Amino acid sequence: MSLFDKVLDVIAGKEEKRQEVGKGRIKKALIDNQPPTVQPQTTSQSPPLDLERQAREIILEAKDEAFRVKREAEEEARRIRSEVLALEAKIAQREETLETKLASVGKKEEEISLRARELDEKLEEQEKKRQELIAKLEKIATLTQDEAKKLILENIERQLKDEIAKKIKEAQDQARTEAQEKVKEIIVEAMTHGATDYVAEFTASTITLPNEEMKGRIIGKEGRNIRAFEMATGVDVELDTGVPNEIRLSSFDPVRREIAKLALERLVRDGRIQPERIESFVKRAKEDVEKDMAETGRKVAYEAGIYNLEPEVLDLFGRLKFRLSYGQNQLAAALETSKIAKKLAAELGADQQVTSLSGLLHDIGKAVTEKEGTHVQLGVEFLKKKNFPQKVIDCVAQHHEDEPFTSLESVIVHIADAISGARPGARHEGVEEYTKRLSELEKVAKSFDGVDEVFAIQAGREVRVIVKPQEIDDSQSVKLSHDIAQKIEKEVTYPGQVKVTVIREVRAEDFAKAA
Repeated sequence: MSLFDKVLDVIAGKEEKRQEVGKGRIKKALIDNQPPTVQPQTTSQSPPLDLERQAREIILEAKDEAFRVKREAEEEARRIRSEVLALEAKIAQREETLETKLASVGKKEEEISLRARELDEKLEEQEKKRQELIAKLEKIATLTQDEAKKLILENIERQLKDEIAKKIKEAQDQARTEAQEKVKEIIVEAMTHGATDYVAEFTASTITLPNEEMKGRIIGKEGRNIRAFEMATGVDVELDTGVPNEIRLSSFDPVRREIAKLALERLVRDGRIQPERIESFVKRAKEDVEKDMAETGRKVAYEAGIYNLEPEVLDLFGRLKFRLSYGQNQLAAALETSKIAKKLAAELGADQQVTSLSGLLHDIGKAVTEKEGTHVQLGVEFLKKKNFPQKVIDCVAQHHEDEPFTSLESVIVHIADAISGARPGARHEGVEEYTKRLSELEKVAKSFDGVDEVFAIQAGREVRVIVKPQEIDDSQSVKLSHDIAQKIEKEVTYPGQVKVTVIREVRAEDFAKAA
C-alpha cells in the first residue's frame, strides 16, 4: 500500500468518525426531547411540531458539520498529496544526481589509471634515454660518470675559492669579535680555580754517590750485585754517565724507576750491598712506594672533592705521581683538569660532578702499563670494567677528540685538559723532542703546493709560511693557512696551540741608469 493510499484511508476514517459523532448528537437530542413518563396532568402537552422542527435543525447542523469536516479532510488530503509528490520528485532528483556523480567518479578513476600508466611508461622511456645519453657522453668524452663528477667538482671548487676564503675570514672575525672577551673571562676564572695545594715531585732517574768506591760495591764481585739489582727491580743501571760519582737508572716504567731509586739510595746509605740484602731492600722499597701511591691518590681525590672511589681505582690513579708528559706531572695535571672542568661546568650550566670526576680520571690509562694500547683506550677499558657512569666514560674517550663529542661535559673536559697543558710553565721538554717537534711542524707546512719557505718560531708556537706569489693569490693564502692548521692538528703532537701565518709578498724592481 502506497503512502497516498494510507493518507486516503486516514481521511475516510476521520469522515466516518465525524458522521458517527453527528448521528450520536441527533439521537441524544431526540432522547432529550422525549416527554417524561409521568402521570397525566390536566395541562395541555407541547405540540409535536416543535419536536420535528428541532429535529430538522439538528439534522441540518449535523449535515453542515459533516460537510465542513469533509471539506477540511479533502483540503488536508490535497496538502499531504502535494507534499508527498514534491518529496517524491526531490528524491527522484537526488537519485538522478547521485547516479550522475557516480558515473563521473568512475570515469575520472579510469582517466587517472590511464594517466598513471602513461606516466610510468614515460618515466621508463626517459630513464632509458638518460642511460643512453650517459653512455654516449662517456663514449665521446672518454670519461666515466664518476670521473666527470670529480672534474665538475674541481672546477666548481676553483670557481668558489674566493668565496670560500671570504667566508672563512668572515667566520673567524665574527667568532673572534663576539667570543674573545667572554672566553678570556671564563678561562682566567677557571685557571684561577685550578690552582692546587698539591706539589708535584719531579722524580729524577739519577743517583749521586759519595765516592767512586761505592760504584765498585754496587757492581760487586764479577758484577753479581748489579745483576741481582737489575733482576730484582727490572731497570737498567748505567754507571758510565760521563759525570763522576753518578749512576743513572733507565726503565720505561716510572714506578719501577722510583722503586729502584729508593732501594739503591737506601743500600748506598747502609753500605752493605749483597744480593740477599738487595732483594730485601727492593721488596721494602716496593711496599713503601705502593703505600705512597695509594695515599697520594686518596689525598688528590679528596682535594678534588671526589669521594667513595674504590681502593683499586685510587691505587692505579696514584701511579700517575711518577708519570710525566712533556715534563708535566700527570697527577698534578689531573687535579688541575678536574678543578678547571668543574669551574667551567658551573659557568656553562653543565654537570659539575661528571666533569670533575672525568677531569680527574681522564688520563688514568697512562698508569696501565701491563697492556698494549693508547692511554685513552686503556682508560676507557678500565672505567668500563669498574662500571663508571657512561657520561664519565664518554668524557675520557673523547678528551683527545678520538671520538665525536656527545655532550657538553665532554667538550668541557677536553678544554680543561688543554688549558692545564697550555698554561705557562706547565710543560717542558728535552732538546731532542723540541727539535723533532719543530721539524714536524715545518714538514707539514712544506707538504702543500705553492709553499716556498717555512719557519717554526717562538718555540713551536707559530709557523711562518712564505708562499710563491705567482702560484698562490690572496684568497688562496687564507684557505692555505686554514688547511695547514687542520693538518697540524691531525698529524703533530704539541702542547697548547700553534699559530699559522701565511706570508705572500710581491716585489717589483727596476734600475735608473745615468745618461
